Amino acid sequence: MKQRTPVVVNILIITGLLIVFYYLFVQSYSFLASPYFWGTVVISAILAYIHSAIGDLIENNKFKKLSPEEKAAYLAEKKVPFLRRMYDSAFKKQSATEEKDILIDHGFDGIMELDNQLPKWWVGLFYFGTAFCIVYIAAYSFTDFAHPLSEYEQEYKEQMASIAEYEKNQPPVTIETAKYSADNIADGKELFKTNCASCHKEDGSGGIGPNLTDNYWINQPEKTLFKNVFHMDWNGSPTNPAMRAFGKNGEVSGAEIEKIAAYVYHINQEQPPVTQAQGGAAPQGTEAHWEKE
Repeated sequence: MKQRTPVVVNILIITGLLIVFYYLFVQSYSFLASPYFWGTVVISAILAYIHSAIGDLIENNKFKKLSPEEKAAYLAEKKVPFLRRMYDSAFKKQSATEEKDILIDHGFDGIMELDNQLPKWWVGLFYFGTAFCIVYIAAYSFTDFAHPLSEYEQEYKEQMASIAEYEKNQPPVTIETAKYSADNIADGKELFKTNCASCHKEDGSGGIGPNLTDNYWINQPEKTLFKNVFHMDWNGSPTNPAMRAFGKNGEVSGAEIEKIAAYVYHINQEQPPVTQAQGGAAPQGTEAHWEKE
């Protein structure tokens, strides 16, 4: 008779498999705090003990039918620790007598073949891999589990919700709290295209509105360029109705104006001006002498 795997080892293997399968569908380890998971573990452990008890009954009946020599050999093998048996079954080489018993009666070029059994850990891993593939393919084909588009959409919604929650809890950006940051230039450029390019062109070189890349400004209510742009976007121009109060009217938020002001500051202070020869609008207003940010 073959030695059976201890019930404790079976319970540990079952618990490990349950953790793997729960994680496949929950996609987090939050289930470890769930009573449903531990209830499944307890039920599985009880079933494993019942299975072991039935195995003991069958083993006892078979043991009674063995000869005295077979009983002695079985009892001697049973005294070998489980981990030692596992190691021997995977790595121990058979003796010459044992090889003779499992020698297959055919060969090639003097090389004979043995009818070795595969190690239990290998067979178990093979069946587990097969079952895992079946479950994974079925879940991927008929559910949203592991589907990249579904995962992307879920993560995108979560990120947007977290951004909205963050912005909701942040104080509104005002001209007093607004600061120039190079990180806002890219977003400011897109906002500028949407709200300002119709009058100032996408590169800020001016058209209906004045050229924002040169150093001449019609309105200079603030001492620094960044604050001046914020002031104009928020309050509008007192001399030109076309330059309306985007901020006061609620068309853009203070945070968005902060980004637009960063882009205008960038094209005015960190980029060469677009001259008339290059297609820019003629200078308007008076030359500005901005204080440094």
